[in-house]
Amino acid sequence: MSYHNQIVNVENTIQVIVFNLGEEMYGVEISQVKEIILPTQITRIPNVPDFVEGVLNLRGQIAAIVNLRKRLGKEPKKNDENTRIIVIEYDNSTIGMMVDSVSEVKYLSSKNIEEIPRFLALKDESKFLKGVGKLEDRLLTLMDLKELFSEEELNEIKG
Repeated sequence: MSYHNQIVNVENTIQVIVFNLGEEMYGVEISQVKEIILPTQITRIPNVPDFVEGVLNLRGQIAAIVNLRKRLGKEPKKNDENTRIIVIEYDNSTIGMMVDSVSEVKYLSSKNIEEIPRFLALKDESKFLKGVGKLEDRLLTLMDLKELFSEEELNEIKG
């Protein structure tokens, strides 16, 4: 294979961070992610939605931590050595998304991304689903983490 053929065509490719919630794999565009951290001491906050674990001090900035399992209606799971927090910046706030694990960074060609089936895409609570990536041996649900919350939920999270 020539060197030219090894170069990734950036125009038709996105780079995604692959993370897991149980057996399911998800991907989020790397441009949405500020950093990935290990969970540290999370301070519980009263009167917030049940999917909000609390807040943590991220180098002097307070970040709300959301349990993505709970947010998506999955069974809660105890944190372990694979648990990670995907940190995003949204609407001048820092929000951390707690996931079971982060496994890899992948390049996905636009030809390997399919739209979400129309009957699912019409549901308001599914607006954060952006497509399905076809990998060699599995499918990857693509998410837009910034669309995960309603305006009302964001106000509750930010306090």
